[in-house]
Amino acid sequence: MRVSSRPPIICVCVVPKKQANPIDAQVGNRVRIRRMLIGMSQEKLGDLLGLTFQQVQKYEKGVNRVGAGRLYEISRILGVPIEFFYEGVAAAQAGEFAETKSAPVMEFVSSGEGLQLSLAFMKIKDPKVRKRMLDLVKSLAEEETE
Repeated sequence: MRVSSRPPIICVCVVPKKQANPIDAQVGNRVRIRRMLIGMSQEKLGDLLGLTFQQVQKYEKGVNRVGAGRLYEISRILGVPIEFFYEGVAAAQAGEFAETKSAPVMEFVSSGEGLQLSLAFMKIKDPKVRKRMLDLVKSLAEEETE
């Protein structure tokens, strides 16, 4: 019997990172926006659904798909119709869904800082103060680009 002196060949397989389905990502993003608009934490939503906040995070990122029954419960808890979660999704020609490109505004509003800034700005009732705030933000943005 002959023994080989060569080391064994080891195959390293790289599994691609799981990508969120565009529709699942859209639904999750809308869950996040609505939850934040009403001031609810992921933990609270999870408690009301009988889930962990980590599971809510996965839904919001689109990593885990929200089932029909669960989406119904989420819509009831967040006080919106189910259609709310599909706003921004257009029907493609072959009857399949296609995600419309997220506008930068939606990306901004769905961020924590963007939502807080928007809510605070909406509380300012004086049009002159709102205009001055807008001018301030524009001037700060111009300084960043210089």
